[in-house]
Amino acid sequence: MANPNLAPLEDALSHLLSEAPVVTRVETVDLADSLGRVLAENHYVPADVPPADNSAVDGYALRKQDLHGQQAIPVSARIPAGAAPQALAPGSAARIFTGSEIPEGADSVVMQERVEVTDAGIVVQAEVTEGQNIRRRGQDLARGDLALSKGTRVRPHEMGLLASMGIARVAVLARLKVAVLSTGDELVDPGTPLAPGQIYNSNRFTVLGLLAEAGCEVVLCETLKDQREATRDTLLRAAETADLIITSGGVSVGEEDHVRAVLEETGHLSLWRLAIKPGKPLAFGAIGGTQVLGLPGNPASVLVTFLVVGMPYIRKRQGRNPAGPTGERLPADFSVAAPSARREFVRARKEARESGTVVAAYPNQSSGVLSAACWADGLAAVPENTTVNPGDLLTYYSFTELLS
Repeated sequence: MANPNLAPLEDALSHLLSEAPVVTRVETVDLADSLGRVLAENHYVPADVPPADNSAVDGYALRKQDLHGQQAIPVSARIPAGAAPQALAPGSAARIFTGSEIPEGADSVVMQERVEVTDAGIVVQAEVTEGQNIRRRGQDLARGDLALSKGTRVRPHEMGLLASMGIARVAVLARLKVAVLSTGDELVDPGTPLAPGQIYNSNRFTVLGLLAEAGCEVVLCETLKDQREATRDTLLRAAETADLIITSGGVSVGEEDHVRAVLEETGHLSLWRLAIKPGKPLAFGAIGGTQVLGLPGNPASVLVTFLVVGMPYIRKRQGRNPAGPTGERLPADFSVAAPSARREFVRARKEARESGTVVAAYPNQSSGVLSAACWADGLAAVPENTTVNPGDLLTYYSFTELLS
């Protein structure tokens, strides 16, 4: 049975995406600095790429009709890459190199390995097809075509494509500015000796890594004390500089969980508690005009909720396609005996068996066990109110897909 007090995952995602304003600030960066950025405008092809027919191999450019059996053809020209060729003399061939422009009059290129060089010229040792080994003008991009759309995240190959069009500087959306706030009097930074009752703040670094993968800019990173006024003051201060505030902890029902209470008292809380496992105590709202995504406090819950809910929301705010991962269906190599009303995201990995590929689960799925995620390479989704037997098909999402 579904819990009426918990938001189903699809409803929660729909709500977050409907409340995700796209960053409108635009900046222009050098092409070399554009990796991971989101294009702020469409890019149309200003000129054909390549700009002229060119050779795909090192060899000889000629007219097919000039071939007569094993009769030698004189070589009348040499065309290195970057040179503007003269028209091909009738009845002759031109020495040509990869990337060199095809001379007027030539209709084929024979690779040098298929040619015998003699004092009288060259003798072609293979069948020749008109147009062979020629890369045609505009075969990659034709003038006026849409090459890259607004909202495209730039990868190395988009950088290369932009360069091929002669573009040196690119208009991109500004990075989403995020404030990262951890809650808890027990938290101390790594490198500090632990006193009794203290733990290291792992959530901060998990979130920082996830935000770096997402291409965000962190503008504030602090640990909140478990005090109502201090929590309110820090949230309001963060709202002045950030596009988004992400907190970890402080959104459950305990007396020291102040983030949710502050949102209700001073800001706005539109979503609380999610029907997934781990990650139930997730909150979403706003304060000071800035949206707040309140992640749970347990380390595995932080990771899972960010990947499943936070990433699509951030993609939408970045002007990117927020569509979630499709995953793949794989047989389980584990069992779940007790059905849960919440959809469970099991830290899992693909493993090879004699019968084929299966998805295996880490033995300890506690929300406090982050090492399970380091062992895993993705998440396997167990549907609500479902038991699992070995061999049952589950949807598996790789971390790579969830982060992409």
